[in-house]
Amino acid sequence: MKTKLSVISYRLSATALFSVIALSAASAQLTPTRKAPRGEPLEKYDNPPALPRKIETSPRMISVHGPFISHQVNVDASGNNIVGDAANECTISVDPTDGNKMTIGWRQFNDVTSNFRQGGWGFTTDAGLTWTFPGVLQDNIFRSDPVTNSDEVGNFFYLSLQSNVNQSFFCDDLWRSTNGGQSWVEQSPDQGAGGGDKQWLTIDKTAGPGHGFQYQADDGINCDNNFFVEFQRSTDGGVTWQSPIEIPQGPIYGTLDVDSNGNVFVGGEGNTFYCVRSSNAQIGGQTPTFDQVTPVNLGGDLGGGGINGVGLTGMLFLAVDRSGGPTNNNVYMLASVIPPGRNTTDVMFARSTDDGATFSSPVKVNDDPVNPSKWHWFGTFSVAPNGRLDAVWYDTRNAANNTDSQLFYSFSTDAGVTWSPNVAVSNSFNPFEGYPNQSKIGDYITIVSDETGGNVAYSATFNFNPNRGQHEEDVYYVRVFPGGQGATPTPTATASPPPTPTPTVTPPPTATPTATPTATATPTATATATATPRPTPTPRTIPSPRGRPTPRPRPSP
Repeated sequence: MKTKLSVISYRLSATALFSVIALSAASAQLTPTRKAPRGEPLEKYDNPPALPRKIETSPRMISVHGPFISHQVNVDASGNNIVGDAANECTISVDPTDGNKMTIGWRQFNDVTSNFRQGGWGFTTDAGLTWTFPGVLQDNIFRSDPVTNSDEVGNFFYLSLQSNVNQSFFCDDLWRSTNGGQSWVEQSPDQGAGGGDKQWLTIDKTAGPGHGFQYQADDGINCDNNFFVEFQRSTDGGVTWQSPIEIPQGPIYGTLDVDSNGNVFVGGEGNTFYCVRSSNAQIGGQTPTFDQVTPVNLGGDLGGGGINGVGLTGMLFLAVDRSGGPTNNNVYMLASVIPPGRNTTDVMFARSTDDGATFSSPVKVNDDPVNPSKWHWFGTFSVAPNGRLDAVWYDTRNAANNTDSQLFYSFSTDAGVTWSPNVAVSNSFNPFEGYPNQSKIGDYITIVSDETGGNVAYSATFNFNPNRGQHEEDVYYVRVFPGGQGATPTPTATASPPPTPTPTVTPPPTATPTATPTATATPTATATATATPRPTPTPRTIPSPRGRPTPRPRPSP
């Protein structure tokens, strides 16, 4: 475990590194990627809000690529594109009782002349054909790292990082929507959800004792300012949160999930990737402990810089199969990683069939020949209720300049042993255009799967801004599905790769508290297909928020 002094030293060196990356990105020259930094806040309040300006609009973008249609999400009240803003780093949630209803949260930059960002969101009631962007969670409040989720009856939750101009805190707030994302109510007082930078959220949707519990983890730049990577639990729907607990081996830049038995799994990168399990977090009367810590080989490391300016080139995504079938409770991990000897990234996957005790050897999901000039970045995935795996990522395989990117898709029906032929699902875009002063297109994209396909939120630069002479960053929704390649591919049966020996690490004592030709995107008429509605859930009583003391002020870093 790092001492505070060593973490602070690392933080300073990471700051210097990313300053160099930022300067290089500004000059439109790629720097080599580096291992993702630790001890460095990736979200910094470094600009005041942009001055008010005259708002110009253009037709919203609907970008068609074969059978896949991307609909712009961040549009004004009339459904038009807002010229001169930026939106990135988007997370999507779907109402499991009515797939027509979805919400997406993102980092909203009202003007690209400022890095000041807020908690933007949009919602749809027609399965993503049209979107409403009501605004931001709080006007002129710095917010970042949006993470959304839904419970089994269709309530949406939005966990948002907040800071101030002095960067005296990095704390989270949890918001709840009971009307399909149309409006939000803050569950905890400002800074009341604890947490910190690059936090993630999951919800226990099982029928066990932890039903409804919420869990989050951060990257060590957190609300209590101790530089330890921490885990927190809420047993009352996010109104209050228990004291943070240090996570063994400090896994960061990852996600969490819950298996059908209520066990909580945290994935992330420490000195290698780790899958960490808590079996008793579901017991409300007990302080959570971590009873299993497993190192995982994903064939490389998380990176920063390169094709994404000052941002990450990917995060680690962990998800558990709760299909109830033969793959039930498999634990899966996927990330875009830098393989040894490379500066670019591949999408790599590993699975556990024994409750996270051991993991398979890594499998490469992108199926193009190894090319050290090509990027496969922002890899993410989800598990469908029937056990199918859906993965999406940005891919430069078709780009002569090796940086113009397309969203790609692949799926697996055999627990990730084999993956379908990759298919491009978006038109090509330049990821360097449309930057706010902060030079990146966020740090992640997301997908939520159902029985027949996946719902994806991603950022792209399809809209052209004539005032700047370049395209701009916007948020898009696209539906991916098996069969978009033509006939549904049948993966060739192959022997399962042998498990990589991954002895369980004894945790330290826990303190209590198909390549497709690129077409030019043009606005088109809105599609008229309507998804079949599902029954609307019976509303539940909303708990009354309970007050919590405001966290103590902290000195500037």
